[in-house]
Amino acid sequence: MRRRSLAVVAVAAVFGLYPARPAAGQQAPLRVFVSNGVKTVIDEIRPQWEHAAGRPLSFEFGTTAGLKAKLESGADFDATVLTSEAIADLVKDGKVASASRSEIARCGIGVGVRAGAVKPDIRTAAALKRTLHDSKSVTFAEAGASRNYLDKMFGQFGLADEMKAKTVLTPSSVNSNELVRDGKAQYILTLVSEILPAPGVELVGPLPADVQSYVNFAAGVSAKTAHAKEAEALVRFLKSSDAAPVFRAKGLETR
Repeated sequence: MRRRSLAVVAVAAVFGLYPARPAAGQQAPLRVFVSNGVKTVIDEIRPQWEHAAGRPLSFEFGTTAGLKAKLESGADFDATVLTSEAIADLVKDGKVASASRSEIARCGIGVGVRAGAVKPDIRTAAALKRTLHDSKSVTFAEAGASRNYLDKMFGQFGLADEMKAKTVLTPSSVNSNELVRDGKAQYILTLVSEILPAPGVELVGPLPADVQSYVNFAAGVSAKTAHAKEAEALVRFLKSSDAAPVFRAKGLETR
């Protein structure tokens, strides 16, 4: 009977019915929450990042607002990379260790179109205003880090009501990019780093300098992690000369 029970457990483990346990001697992964704005950087540096930590990493990507809410509600984590404002709030709430906070990079907002489509003129504020006025539809993440600024910019252009009527809000920039790729929205407005890697979407360019706004990203270590040394190594690596070229290649400026 016992042999049969063990066999059932073994089969169940193969099909994921019971949570997997690390093999003897294998280290459990560090849990890292990362904003979509720096996802492409993390995807590329992951092998070096794991080497710096000396153990495997488990990621959860999403909007800063969504991830912050999870951390505030008590989600377990070891390190996180979110907007600077979110990290500051988590420090105040005692979720992120104050001494571990480090400014990492910043990214400007850009405009993307379906691959192969005619690229509009956005070289000046006046040209961008005309492009938005003439657009059929635009899309961006409802809780995206750049959303508040975009709403403010529309208001400054005198286009608040007009843009509200033709803006398609989505759960994330990934969804917005897919709408543009599939021809269901004309333009995406979001961080440059979220447009560059999107399949079927091309970057028109960043917003003009006189109306550009940047989203700043910072990293921090959980105030309650049992692996502070390894998590701190992750933060240090993000500030290293090895990581800097990757940030720049993905559309971000290092701090």
